[in-house]
Amino acid sequence: MNDQGRPIRRRLERWRIVSPTGADVVSLRDLAPSQRLRVMMPSLFTATNMVCGFSAVLLAFREHYRLAAGLIAVGIVMDICDGFVARRVGATSPFGVQLDSMADLVSFGMAPAVLVHTWALREWPILSWVFAFFWLGCAAFRLARFNVTVDPLADKRYFIGLPSPGAALVPIATVFALQAAHFGPKLLLPMAVSVVPAVLMITSVRFRSFRSALSLQHGPRWVLVLVVAVLVAGLVFAPGLTGLVIAYGYVLTAPIGWATAPLRARWFGVASVAPPRYRLPSVFIPGEDLTHPSGEADSG
Repeated sequence: MNDQGRPIRRRLERWRIVSPTGADVVSLRDLAPSQRLRVMMPSLFTATNMVCGFSAVLLAFREHYRLAAGLIAVGIVMDICDGFVARRVGATSPFGVQLDSMADLVSFGMAPAVLVHTWALREWPILSWVFAFFWLGCAAFRLARFNVTVDPLADKRYFIGLPSPGAALVPIATVFALQAAHFGPKLLLPMAVSVVPAVLMITSVRFRSFRSALSLQHGPRWVLVLVVAVLVAGLVFAPGLTGLVIAYGYVLTAPIGWATAPLRARWFGVASVAPPRYRLPSVFIPGEDLTHPSGEADSG
């Protein structure tokens, strides 16, 4: 009992969640109701993202491919809004991080895998299963790796590996751009659309974040407005071609950035290239030594 006569809740002290760069990790129970609502607001966009992904799966099985692709694109917008609202709120909830990754696995893991499976690979049932599961497995790996390395104070300009929404843009744009699934050799396009982005998701190749790619911090604001206006107009009047330029252009930014890094560092300074990577420690730190008295670690 405390001084006010209320029972004291015992908390587990064996594990504690910490931020590798020193950001405070606060329990939701310690926040006022208004603050708790602000922290949970991004989860509303996350839930909408998940609804879009789940609906896209159902529509793909019913052969409404473009509508399914469009819903995945709406899910990408909701995912961007989720991050924007979280930054505006100024707090990152561990619950929100996990929920966001689960929603992303549905919208950018399961939904694109089913879309490619039903749109392009139905004639090859075994290959379609392999390619679809390969995409899903790579997306799950990408999101799990992101979860154990996420830190609110870390460098947000770059992703390690192709982000799952960026990977999902490739099949979305391809479905909108092509009337038929087969272009040239029958298996070439489905393999490229399903395998290449999936592999890039699990690599350690650095990709610029969507926010920093459009920020144009060193240029006038009207340039950003013009770029956004052109993209919106292109998506309205020529969604297929514009989608291909955005999706495939974003995928190509990594190899182009890698090839031009030495020149950019020489001409524009070290800040213009990706900083060196470093390994983050685990977010779970044991509160006591978990080794046996003999000094041997538990291998079970």
